[in-house]
Amino acid sequence: MDIRVLDSIDQCDARDWDTLFDSDYPFLQHRFLSLLEQSGSACTQTGWHPQHLLLSQDEVTVAALPLYRKTHSRGEYVFDWAWAEAYHGHRLDYYPKLLSAVPFTPACGPRLGLLPGIGLSDISPILLTAIQQLAGQQGATGWHLLFPQATLSEALQTAGGMLRSGVQYLWNNRDYRDFTDFTDTFSSRKRKNINRERHTLRRAGLLVERLTGEQISADWWEFFFVLYHRTYLKHSGNSGYLTQAFFHQLGQTMPDQVMMVVAMEGDEKVAAALFFHDHNNLYGRYWGCTREYDFLHFELCYYQGIEFAIERGLGTFDAGAQGEHKIKRGFEPTENCSVHWIRHPNFAYAIGRFLKEERQYVLNYIQEARRQLPYKSLDQ
Repeated sequence: MDIRVLDSIDQCDARDWDTLFDSDYPFLQHRFLSLLEQSGSACTQTGWHPQHLLLSQDEVTVAALPLYRKTHSRGEYVFDWAWAEAYHGHRLDYYPKLLSAVPFTPACGPRLGLLPGIGLSDISPILLTAIQQLAGQQGATGWHLLFPQATLSEALQTAGGMLRSGVQYLWNNRDYRDFTDFTDTFSSRKRKNINRERHTLRRAGLLVERLTGEQISADWWEFFFVLYHRTYLKHSGNSGYLTQAFFHQLGQTMPDQVMMVVAMEGDEKVAAALFFHDHNNLYGRYWGCTREYDFLHFELCYYQGIEFAIERGLGTFDAGAQGEHKIKRGFEPTENCSVHWIRHPNFAYAIGRFLKEERQYVLNYIQEARRQLPYKSLDQ
Protein backbone atom coordinates (compact mmCIF):
# COMPACT_ATOMS: atom_id res chain seq x y z
CA MET A 1 0.00 0.00 0.00
CA ASP A 2 1.36 3.44 -0.93
CA ILE A 3 1.57 6.24 1.65
CA ARG A 4 1.42 9.92 0.77
CA VAL A 5 2.17 12.69 3.31
CA LEU A 6 0.51 16.06 2.72
CA ASP A 7 2.09 19.30 3.94
CA SER A 8 -1.32 20.95 3.62
CA ILE A 9 -4.88 19.69 3.52
CA ASP A 10 -5.27 21.69 0.30
CA GLN A 11 -2.97 19.19 -1.45
CA CYS A 12 -5.95 16.83 -1.35
CA ASP A 13 -9.05 17.56 -3.40
CA ALA A 14 -11.86 18.61 -1.06
CA ARG A 15 -14.38 16.25 -2.64
CA ASP A 16 -11.99 13.29 -2.39
CA TRP A 17 -11.28 13.97 1.30
CA ASP A 18 -14.91 14.46 2.25
CA THR A 19 -16.00 11.39 0.28
CA LEU A 20 -13.65 9.20 2.30
CA PHE A 21 -15.07 10.48 5.60
CA ASP A 22 -18.68 10.45 4.36
CA SER A 23 -19.85 12.39 7.40
CA ASP A 24 -21.33 15.79 8.20
CA TYR A 25 -19.25 15.91 11.40
CA PRO A 26 -18.10 19.51 11.00
CA PHE A 27 -14.56 19.42 12.31
CA LEU A 28 -12.96 16.99 9.86
CA GLN A 29 -14.50 18.40 6.74
CA HIS A 30 -11.94 19.66 4.27
CA ARG A 31 -13.27 23.21 4.46
CA PHE A 32 -12.81 23.36 8.26
CA LEU A 33 -9.26 21.95 8.26
CA SER A 34 -8.34 24.23 5.37
CA LEU A 35 -9.68 27.25 7.23
CA LEU A 36 -7.55 26.37 10.27
CA GLU A 37 -4.46 26.28 8.05
CA GLN A 38 -5.20 29.25 5.81
CA SER A 39 -6.17 31.52 8.72
CA GLY A 40 -2.84 30.88 10.42
CA SER A 41 -4.47 29.08 13.37
CA ALA A 42 -3.12 25.53 12.92
CA CYS A 43 -0.01 25.70 10.76
CA THR A 44 3.75 25.22 10.91
CA GLN A 45 4.24 28.67 12.45
CA THR A 46 2.00 27.78 15.40
CA GLY A 47 3.57 24.36 16.01
CA TRP A 48 0.97 22.38 14.03
CA HIS A 49 2.86 21.15 10.96
CA PRO A 50 0.37 19.31 8.70
CA GLN A 51 1.40 15.76 7.78
CA HIS A 52 -1.97 14.37 6.71
CA LEU A 53 -1.82 10.79 5.45
CA LEU A 54 -3.38 9.31 2.34
CA LEU A 55 -3.19 5.54 1.84
CA SER A 56 -3.55 4.28 -1.73
CA GLN A 57 -3.89 0.88 -3.33
CA ASP A 58 -3.58 0.40 -7.10
CA GLU A 59 -3.56 4.20 -7.47
CA VAL A 60 -6.90 4.51 -5.65
CA THR A 61 -6.98 6.40 -2.34
CA VAL A 62 -8.56 4.09 0.21
CA ALA A 63 -7.94 5.88 3.53
CA ALA A 64 -7.21 9.34 4.93
CA LEU A 65 -6.00 10.43 8.36
CA PRO A 66 -5.52 13.94 9.75
CA LEU A 67 -1.99 14.16 11.11
CA TYR A 68 0.24 16.89 12.51
CA ARG A 69 3.83 17.03 13.68
CA LYS A 70 3.73 18.89 16.97
CA THR A 71 6.47 20.75 18.83
CA HIS A 72 4.31 21.35 21.92
CA SER A 73 1.15 19.97 23.56
CA ARG A 74 -1.05 23.05 23.56
CA GLY A 75 -4.58 22.98 22.19
CA GLU A 76 -5.06 19.22 22.55
CA TYR A 77 -7.21 18.66 25.69
CA VAL A 78 -5.64 15.26 26.37
CA PHE A 79 -2.84 16.23 28.66
CA ASP A 80 0.60 14.65 28.33
CA TRP A 81 2.66 17.36 30.04
CA ALA A 82 3.76 14.87 32.70
CA TRP A 83 5.07 12.55 30.00
CA ALA A 84 7.07 15.41 28.49
CA GLU A 85 8.48 16.25 31.92
CA ALA A 86 9.48 12.61 32.44
CA TYR A 87 11.37 12.62 29.15
CA HIS A 88 13.05 15.89 30.13
CA GLY A 89 13.99 14.42 33.50
CA HIS A 90 15.87 11.67 31.65
CA ARG A 91 17.51 14.22 29.33
CA LEU A 92 15.43 13.11 26.37
CA ASP A 93 13.36 15.21 23.97
CA TYR A 94 9.63 14.54 23.96
CA TYR A 95 9.04 16.65 20.87
CA PRO A 96 8.42 16.40 18.01
CA LYS A 97 5.50 14.02 18.25
CA LEU A 98 2.81 12.99 15.77
CA LEU A 99 -0.81 13.82 16.51
CA SER A 100 -4.08 12.84 14.84
CA ALA A 101 -6.73 15.22 16.12
CA VAL A 102 -8.78 18.25 15.24
CA PRO A 103 -6.79 21.25 16.50
CA PHE A 104 -8.30 22.90 19.58
CA THR A 105 -11.40 20.69 19.41
CA PRO A 106 -12.13 18.10 22.13
CA ALA A 107 -15.14 16.62 20.32
CA CYS A 108 -15.36 12.89 19.60
CA GLY A 109 -15.96 11.96 16.00
CA PRO A 110 -14.52 10.20 12.95
CA ARG A 111 -10.74 10.31 12.62
CA LEU A 112 -10.11 7.85 9.78
CA GLY A 113 -11.75 8.16 6.39
CA LEU A 114 -12.22 4.90 4.49
CA LEU A 115 -13.29 3.97 1.00
CA PRO A 116 -16.43 1.80 1.10
CA GLY A 117 -15.46 -1.87 1.23
CA ILE A 118 -12.21 -1.27 3.16
CA GLY A 119 -12.35 -3.03 6.51
CA LEU A 120 -11.27 -1.16 9.63
CA SER A 121 -9.66 -4.26 11.11
CA ASP A 122 -7.65 -4.75 7.92
CA ILE A 123 -6.42 -1.17 7.58
CA SER A 124 -5.61 -0.51 11.27
CA PRO A 125 -2.35 -2.50 11.48
CA ILE A 126 -1.23 -1.08 8.11
CA LEU A 127 -1.98 2.43 9.33
CA LEU A 128 -0.13 1.96 12.61
CA THR A 129 2.91 0.54 10.81
CA ALA A 130 2.94 3.49 8.39
CA ILE A 131 2.79 5.96 11.29
CA GLN A 132 5.60 4.17 13.11
CA GLN A 133 7.77 4.36 10.00
CA LEU A 134 6.99 8.06 9.57
CA ALA A 135 7.83 8.69 13.22
CA GLY A 136 11.19 7.03 12.71
CA GLN A 137 11.92 9.12 9.64
CA GLN A 138 11.00 12.37 11.38
CA GLY A 139 12.48 11.61 14.79
CA ALA A 140 9.06 11.73 16.46
CA THR A 141 8.72 10.14 19.90
CA GLY A 142 5.28 8.70 19.27
CA TRP A 143 1.78 9.09 17.87
CA HIS A 144 -1.37 10.23 19.65
CA LEU A 145 -4.93 9.86 18.35
CA LEU A 146 -7.38 12.07 20.22
CA PHE A 147 -11.17 11.79 20.59
CA PRO A 148 -11.79 9.00 18.06
CA GLN A 149 -14.94 6.95 17.82
CA ALA A 150 -14.93 3.74 19.83
CA THR A 151 -14.70 1.43 16.81
CA LEU A 152 -11.41 2.99 15.69
CA SER A 153 -9.86 3.09 19.16
CA GLU A 154 -10.74 -0.57 19.71
CA ALA A 155 -9.27 -1.60 16.34
CA LEU A 156 -6.04 0.31 17.00
CA GLN A 157 -5.78 -1.12 20.50
CA THR A 158 -5.96 -4.59 18.95
CA ALA A 159 -3.22 -3.52 16.50
CA GLY A 160 -0.93 -2.46 19.35
CA GLY A 161 -1.98 1.04 20.40
CA MET A 162 -2.41 1.98 24.07
CA LEU A 163 -5.85 3.15 25.17
CA ARG A 164 -6.33 6.16 27.43
CA SER A 165 -9.65 7.03 29.06
CA GLY A 166 -11.07 10.46 29.82
CA VAL A 167 -14.42 12.01 30.70
CA GLN A 168 -16.87 14.11 28.71
CA TYR A 169 -20.21 15.48 29.84
CA LEU A 170 -22.93 14.87 27.27
CA TRP A 171 -26.60 15.83 27.16
CA ASN A 172 -28.77 13.16 25.55
CA ASN A 173 -32.09 13.96 23.91
CA ARG A 174 -34.72 11.44 24.94
CA ASP A 175 -37.35 12.73 22.52
CA TYR A 176 -38.15 15.76 24.68
CA ARG A 177 -40.95 17.97 23.37
CA ASP A 178 -39.45 21.15 24.83
CA PHE A 179 -37.24 22.40 27.66
CA THR A 180 -39.99 21.97 30.24
CA ASP A 181 -40.45 18.36 29.18
CA PHE A 182 -36.72 17.89 29.79
CA THR A 183 -36.67 19.49 33.26
CA ASP A 184 -39.79 17.57 34.25
CA THR A 185 -37.47 14.54 34.46
CA PHE A 186 -35.55 16.28 37.30
CA SER A 187 -36.22 15.93 40.97
CA SER A 188 -38.35 18.81 42.26
CA ARG A 189 -35.57 20.72 44.02
CA LYS A 190 -33.17 20.52 41.09
CA ARG A 191 -35.87 21.50 38.60
CA LYS A 192 -36.64 24.58 40.71
CA ASN A 193 -32.95 25.53 40.70
CA ILE A 194 -32.84 25.52 36.90
CA ASN A 195 -36.05 27.54 36.64
CA ARG A 196 -34.71 30.04 39.19
CA GLU A 197 -31.50 30.51 37.21
CA ARG A 198 -33.37 31.22 33.98
CA HIS A 199 -35.88 33.52 35.70
CA THR A 200 -33.08 35.52 37.37
CA LEU A 201 -31.46 36.18 34.00
CA ARG A 202 -34.75 37.19 32.36
CA ARG A 203 -35.27 39.77 35.12
CA ALA A 204 -31.89 41.29 34.24
CA GLY A 205 -33.52 42.53 31.03
CA LEU A 206 -31.20 40.88 28.53
CA LEU A 207 -32.39 39.90 25.08
CA VAL A 208 -31.09 36.42 24.24
CA GLU A 209 -31.38 35.09 20.69
CA ARG A 210 -30.10 32.17 18.63
CA LEU A 211 -28.64 33.12 15.24
CA THR A 212 -27.80 30.70 12.43
CA GLY A 213 -26.09 30.95 9.08
CA GLU A 214 -26.38 34.35 7.43
CA GLN A 215 -28.16 35.76 10.49
CA ILE A 216 -24.71 35.99 12.08
CA SER A 217 -23.48 39.31 10.73
CA ALA A 218 -19.88 40.43 10.28
CA ASP A 219 -20.34 42.64 13.36
CA TRP A 220 -21.22 39.64 15.46
CA TRP A 221 -18.19 37.69 14.18
CA GLU A 222 -15.91 40.61 15.02
CA PHE A 223 -17.52 40.93 18.45
CA PHE A 224 -17.08 37.22 19.04
CA PHE A 225 -13.39 37.35 18.15
CA VAL A 226 -12.92 40.15 20.69
CA LEU A 227 -14.66 38.02 23.33
CA TYR A 228 -12.55 34.98 22.46
CA HIS A 229 -9.37 37.04 22.68
CA ARG A 230 -10.34 38.62 26.02
CA THR A 231 -11.45 35.32 27.55
CA TYR A 232 -8.12 33.67 26.77
CA LEU A 233 -6.18 36.66 28.12
CA LYS A 234 -8.19 36.52 31.32
CA HIS A 235 -7.86 32.78 31.96
CA SER A 236 -4.61 31.80 30.21
CA GLY A 237 -2.62 34.97 29.75
CA ASN A 238 -2.44 34.51 25.97
CA SER A 239 -4.55 35.62 23.03
CA GLY A 240 -5.92 32.16 22.17
CA TYR A 241 -5.29 29.77 19.30
CA LEU A 242 -7.73 30.95 16.65
CA THR A 243 -7.01 34.07 14.64
CA GLN A 244 -9.26 36.95 13.73
CA ALA A 245 -9.24 35.71 10.13
CA PHE A 246 -10.60 32.35 11.27
CA PHE A 247 -13.73 33.85 12.79
CA HIS A 248 -14.31 36.31 9.96
CA GLN A 249 -14.12 33.52 7.38
CA LEU A 250 -15.97 30.86 9.38
CA GLY A 251 -19.41 32.32 8.72
CA GLN A 252 -18.73 32.32 4.98
CA THR A 253 -17.03 28.91 4.93
CA MET A 254 -19.64 26.80 6.72
CA PRO A 255 -22.75 28.88 7.51
CA ASP A 256 -24.93 25.78 7.39
CA GLN A 257 -23.27 24.29 10.47
CA VAL A 258 -22.76 27.19 12.88
CA MET A 259 -25.07 28.68 15.47
CA MET A 260 -24.41 31.61 17.79
CA VAL A 261 -26.33 32.47 20.93
CA VAL A 262 -26.13 36.21 21.56
CA ALA A 263 -27.18 38.48 24.41
CA MET A 264 -27.87 42.21 24.23
CA GLU A 265 -28.78 44.85 26.78
CA GLY A 266 -30.67 47.42 24.78
CA ASP A 267 -28.55 48.11 21.70
CA GLU A 268 -25.34 46.90 23.35
CA LYS A 269 -23.80 43.51 22.62
CA VAL A 270 -22.82 41.88 25.93
CA ALA A 271 -22.21 38.15 25.33
CA ALA A 272 -22.12 35.37 22.75
CA ALA A 273 -21.55 31.61 22.56
CA LEU A 274 -20.54 29.67 19.45
CA PHE A 275 -21.83 26.23 18.46
CA PHE A 276 -21.42 23.80 15.57
CA HIS A 277 -23.93 21.13 14.59
CA ASP A 278 -24.46 18.21 12.26
CA HIS A 279 -27.47 15.99 11.62
CA ASN A 280 -27.43 14.46 15.11
CA ASN A 281 -25.07 16.42 17.35
CA LEU A 282 -24.58 19.90 18.77
CA TYR A 283 -21.09 21.01 19.81
CA GLY A 284 -20.54 23.96 22.13
CA ARG A 285 -17.14 25.55 21.55
CA TYR A 286 -16.45 29.06 22.88
CA TRP A 287 -18.14 31.85 24.74
CA GLY A 288 -17.41 35.23 26.30
CA CYS A 289 -19.04 38.32 27.82
CA THR A 290 -18.23 41.97 28.39
CA ARG A 291 -19.95 42.06 31.79
CA GLU A 292 -20.85 39.43 34.35
CA TYR A 293 -24.50 38.50 34.94
CA ASP A 294 -25.73 35.78 37.27
CA PHE A 295 -26.26 32.52 35.34
CA LEU A 296 -25.49 34.10 31.95
CA HIS A 297 -22.91 31.41 31.15
CA PHE A 298 -25.37 28.62 31.88
CA GLU A 299 -28.10 30.21 29.78
CA LEU A 300 -25.99 30.85 26.70
CA CYS A 301 -23.79 27.76 26.80
CA TYR A 302 -26.19 25.09 28.10
CA TYR A 303 -29.89 25.96 28.23
CA GLN A 304 -30.06 27.65 24.83
CA GLY A 305 -28.10 24.76 23.34
CA ILE A 306 -30.51 22.24 24.84
CA GLU A 307 -33.48 24.13 23.42
CA PHE A 308 -31.82 24.25 19.99
CA ALA A 309 -31.09 20.51 20.11
CA ILE A 310 -34.69 19.72 21.05
CA GLU A 311 -36.08 21.95 18.28
CA ARG A 312 -33.78 20.39 15.68
CA GLY A 313 -34.22 16.83 16.92
CA LEU A 314 -30.49 16.44 17.64
CA GLY A 315 -29.60 13.40 19.72
CA THR A 316 -26.55 14.61 21.64
CA PHE A 317 -25.17 17.91 22.89
CA ASP A 318 -21.46 18.06 23.71
CA ALA A 319 -21.00 21.39 25.50
CA GLY A 320 -17.18 21.28 25.55
CA ALA A 321 -14.32 20.03 27.68
CA GLN A 322 -14.41 19.56 31.44
CA GLY A 323 -16.94 21.15 33.80
CA GLU A 324 -18.44 19.13 36.65
CA HIS A 325 -21.05 21.89 37.01
CA LYS A 326 -22.68 20.41 33.90
CA ILE A 327 -23.76 17.31 35.82
CA LYS A 328 -26.54 18.95 37.86
CA ARG A 329 -27.82 20.48 34.62
CA GLY A 330 -28.38 17.09 33.04
CA PHE A 331 -25.08 16.44 31.25
CA GLU A 332 -24.02 12.85 31.81
CA PRO A 333 -20.41 11.83 32.58
CA THR A 334 -19.30 9.61 29.70
CA GLU A 335 -16.04 7.84 28.95
CA ASN A 336 -14.02 8.99 25.95
CA CYS A 337 -10.80 7.50 24.67
CA SER A 338 -7.54 8.34 22.98
CA VAL A 339 -4.95 5.97 21.52
CA HIS A 340 -1.19 6.28 21.94
CA TRP A 341 1.95 4.68 20.57
CA ILE A 342 5.29 5.50 22.23
CA ARG A 343 8.50 4.68 20.37
CA HIS A 344 10.80 4.38 23.41
CA PRO A 345 10.18 0.86 24.83
CA ASN A 346 10.85 1.72 28.48
CA PHE A 347 8.61 4.78 28.42
CA ALA A 348 5.98 2.79 26.51
CA TYR A 349 5.96 0.20 29.30
CA ALA A 350 5.74 2.82 32.07
CA ILE A 351 3.02 4.83 30.32
CA GLY A 352 1.08 1.66 29.56
CA ARG A 353 1.00 0.77 33.27
CA PHE A 354 -0.06 4.29 34.15
CA LEU A 355 -2.91 4.23 31.61
CA LYS A 356 -4.34 1.02 33.03
CA GLU A 357 -4.40 2.51 36.53
CA GLU A 358 -5.77 5.81 35.27
CA ARG A 359 -8.63 4.10 33.42
CA GLN A 360 -9.82 2.40 36.57
CA TYR A 361 -9.84 5.75 38.34
CA VAL A 362 -11.81 7.31 35.46
CA LEU A 363 -14.42 4.55 35.44
CA ASN A 364 -14.84 4.82 39.22
CA TYR A 365 -15.24 8.58 38.91
CA ILE A 366 -17.90 8.24 36.22
CA GLN A 367 -19.86 5.79 38.33
CA GLU A 368 -19.73 8.12 41.33
CA ALA A 369 -20.45 11.27 39.31
CA ARG A 370 -23.57 9.75 37.76
CA ARG A 371 -25.09 9.68 41.24
CA GLN A 372 -25.07 13.49 41.17
CA LEU A 373 -27.30 13.70 38.07
CA PRO A 374 -30.54 15.63 38.65
CA TYR A 375 -32.91 13.07 37.18
CA LYS A 376 -35.63 11.43 39.24
CA SER A 377 -34.36 8.10 37.98
CA LEU A 378 -30.66 7.45 37.35
CA ASP A 379 -31.79 5.17 34.51
CA GLN A 380 -32.37 8.34 32.43
